[in-house]
Amino acid sequence: MTIQCTIVPVTPYQQNCSVIKCQATGQGAIVDPGGDVERILETVQNMDASVEKIILTHAHLDHCAASDVLRQQLEVPIEGPHKGDSFWLEKLPEWCKMSGFPHADSFTPDRWLEQGDTVMVGEAELQVIHCPGHTPGHVVFVYHPQKVAWVGDVLFQGSIGRTDFPLGNHDELISSIRDKLFPLGDDITFIPGHGPTSTFGQERQTNPFVADGRYG
Repeated sequence: MTIQCTIVPVTPYQQNCSVIKCQATGQGAIVDPGGDVERILETVQNMDASVEKIILTHAHLDHCAASDVLRQQLEVPIEGPHKGDSFWLEKLPEWCKMSGFPHADSFTPDRWLEQGDTVMVGEAELQVIHCPGHTPGHVVFVYHPQKVAWVGDVLFQGSIGRTDFPLGNHDELISSIRDKLFPLGDDITFIPGHGPTSTFGQERQTNPFVADGRYG
């Protein structure tokens, strides 16, 4: 089963929102819509995707602030993140105000996700991996047939997610990356929450925070 993915940089933080589409069915999902609704919808139209859900890696405003607007406009459910991020969603209006973002109401997903869950996009099945550290409820989506993962702010090319936000935990983040993500295989390409894509293999070799050489 082949899926198509278009990355849409949104918000002043240039967050990588993704629109993914199951080629067999035409059904799609929006991953981490933090803002710029019209730009996201234009991408959906250009891809000729029929959006059936919104999926969230975590609840920081630049990844989720446009979710409820899109849920109401498209009449689709929100799936994710893990319920550990409910704290962030409850305070979303405050975070938006503090950061100078447009107002966003707090909301509750239609489905909280857990380690081992799956998310369907058309006929494509994404594996859900709970990867706390950047936030307590952060999840990662993996599509094994094409060896691709959406990792939010867990891991970046040459860096890792911040853990100085409320409820962040550096040790948990390192464990999430090295014990949960790297074992999936060096050939997994990941789409981070910001910046360019990379592979788990490249980060195992060169990332100064989590490379094998640091922990071997």
